[in-house]
Amino acid sequence: MTTLSPQDSLAIAGTPYRSRLLTGTGKFKDLDETRRATEAAGAQIVTVAIRRTNIGQNPGEPNLLDVLPPDRFTILPNTAGCYTADDAVRTCRLARELLDGHKLVKLEVLGDQKTLYPDVIQTLAAAEKLVADGFDVMVYTSDDPILAKRLEEIGCVAVMPLAAPIGSGLGIQNRYNLLEIIENAKVPIIVDAGVGTASDAAIAMELGCDGVLMNTAIAGAKDPVLMASAMKKAVEAGREAFLAGRIPRKRNASASSPIDGLIG
Repeated sequence: MTTLSPQDSLAIAGTPYRSRLLTGTGKFKDLDETRRATEAAGAQIVTVAIRRTNIGQNPGEPNLLDVLPPDRFTILPNTAGCYTADDAVRTCRLARELLDGHKLVKLEVLGDQKTLYPDVIQTLAAAEKLVADGFDVMVYTSDDPILAKRLEEIGCVAVMPLAAPIGSGLGIQNRYNLLEIIENAKVPIIVDAGVGTASDAAIAMELGCDGVLMNTAIAGAKDPVLMASAMKKAVEAGREAFLAGRIPRKRNASASSPIDGLIG
């Protein structure tokens, strides 16, 4: 039986990761559920909203790092809630101080509170500043192939286009845009936002995405821990299907067994 080799890993800023499922840490009922869901997902990279989550900046309050310690997980600080490049840059610098010089960050600069679509102009400005300041930037963006390439050229270590609006659960709405981004990229492409269930994650991976990041799809499920387990399997299955190569789509039937040499 053919299985994925240990060499089939997701490399981010030179570090290999066995898991291609990245998970968020918000919206769970408590830190214990956060821990159990993260472990069920098999995630190695967990993203943390610095402006909403305590990782040491509020002494005396529950600390996420107590249940997801940095010696077991790669903490990915994100700039959720930032609407300007300056706010995003300040947030990343705060994260670097709190995490003892940690360079890997997830950049997102939102355009408005209704759609949570990225403000691409502010995103570009923030990415340029952060890369120049020595950060390894994974960047949330729209599904514009030209913009994705520009962010790669700036020096972002991963580009993370949305599949649908954040938290919508609509699934992959833009597969042809994603394909265009994937086919022209030299850095990992990770779907970020819009996944609702396991089949959505599998489709993203079947398209050739290098990974999937999700939060609401797991934390908002009736059973977050069970959904996390389902997402783990879906990402793995989608990756195997992509590597195996699907059959071409055809309008007409094609017999599974050849008719030549039939008895009688």
